[in-house]
Amino acid sequence: MYKIISDGGCDFTKEEVQKHNVDIVPFYVMLENDTYLREGVDITKEAYYKRLKEDKSLFPKTAQPSPQDYIDIYTPYLKAGRDILSLTISSKLSGTYNSATLAADMLKDEFPDRTIVVVDSLNCAVGQGLILKEIVKMRDNGYSITKTAELAKKVIETVRIYFSLDSLEYLKKGGRVGPTTALVGGILGLRPILHIVDGTVDQLDSVRGKDRVLNLIEEGVVDALKDDVQDINLSIGHILREDDAVKFKASLEASLGIQIANPVVEVGVTIGTHAGPGALAIAYCKKYETLEK
Repeated sequence: MYKIISDGGCDFTKEEVQKHNVDIVPFYVMLENDTYLREGVDITKEAYYKRLKEDKSLFPKTAQPSPQDYIDIYTPYLKAGRDILSLTISSKLSGTYNSATLAADMLKDEFPDRTIVVVDSLNCAVGQGLILKEIVKMRDNGYSITKTAELAKKVIETVRIYFSLDSLEYLKKGGRVGPTTALVGGILGLRPILHIVDGTVDQLDSVRGKDRVLNLIEEGVVDALKDDVQDINLSIGHILREDDAVKFKASLEASLGIQIANPVVEVGVTIGTHAGPGALAIAYCKKYETLEK
């Protein structure tokens, strides 16, 4: 059976990593002193966000896994005779796809009989996590690595993800919006709604008021899914906003008439650095079974 590997952009909890038997290649975060820490290894998401919330002057930086990081993860499985399916965060948001692909190319001569398939999720956070879960289901149901990669790309085409941010401040720090836009947004109390289009982040709308933002997102999701809700997998993520995320999940379940199986999760530091505390995300995709034709 092939091995599934993902970068840390999938937002899997430690429990999910163990349950689904996947390996995670972590991103790096630098808080200060030019020292990069591996997310989930040297620093937890909880500790990172606590620092970010308490120290407003802190300007953290993130870095992608290197090709060597991937080589270190790939090699033991290749030596054991295992093929590898490697899922990455969108190639338009990070160079991780290039690192994973370069590592695979560097190992070809040493392991000519093994296969490494690198799949670009064109997504991030809970959107990437949903794709990973569909891949896990295919592996567990006995699909070949080739068939899994083929169906995974079909799943990717169906993913939709929406982010609600508490403020524009962190996007300003990262250079995603100008200081004037952030200032005006703060004065007017505007909360941006972002989504991912073709692998890149785009602003969908700006709405005044936290409740109005979530109501608007819920209305849009319910309208989009009401006719085929049984064919859809959903997931909700947040940054230091667990209570709101749990309430949003319950409200969405009532509106759709279903139970959302995936637990509410905390978004990872790579996206969280630019989104900031108070962000909330929802993603959905088609289940792979509905795409087999």
